[in-house]
Amino acid sequence: MFITFEGGEGSGKTSLIKYITNALSTYDIVSTREPGGSMVAEAIRDVVLNPKYEGVTPYTEALLYAASRAQHLDEVVIPAIKANKLVLCDRYIDSSLAYQGYARDLGFDFVLSINQYALFHMPDLTFYIDIDPKLGLSRINHRQDLDRLDQESINFHDRVRQGYNKVLETYPNRVVRIDGDRTIEEIANEIITIIKERL
Repeated sequence: MFITFEGGEGSGKTSLIKYITNALSTYDIVSTREPGGSMVAEAIRDVVLNPKYEGVTPYTEALLYAASRAQHLDEVVIPAIKANKLVLCDRYIDSSLAYQGYARDLGFDFVLSINQYALFHMPDLTFYIDIDPKLGLSRINHRQDLDRLDQESINFHDRVRQGYNKVLETYPNRVVRIDGDRTIEEIANEIITIIKERL
């Protein structure tokens, strides 16, 4: 199975994936992330998220994510799925729909058009960790290295949440909304139950 985790900043996706990977240790799991997951994709991640590249435009940003995604698919996700592994991925195409398609006003159609390759490799299941952006940002404000998106305005993050709600409406059979205003253990246990049912 190919399972993705989505949510705004501070929604706890990374911690959740670590917890779930440990809890499902009897399965052969590959945990990975976007943008990144391979050497080339991680290099693109640096360009798209490093605050020093403040001149990155919305269209360039969306295209860089799509390029990173294609590389990540070829190097990590597709080989793992072919090897019958359980792939847990921190972000995928829904992030591009919410952040660039909706919050950056590029539109879902544009994002889908530049991610045609990814559309051939859609997740079996996606968990959207829904959390109030103010709460999410308060969880990460202690970090020393806030990335370019972390530093966006609260209005931008509110729009990202609205974008995710639109993703939920668009893909109701694939995306499961999870209440993110709980402990990691509570959220993870709910997700693990759903994964085991699907497996």
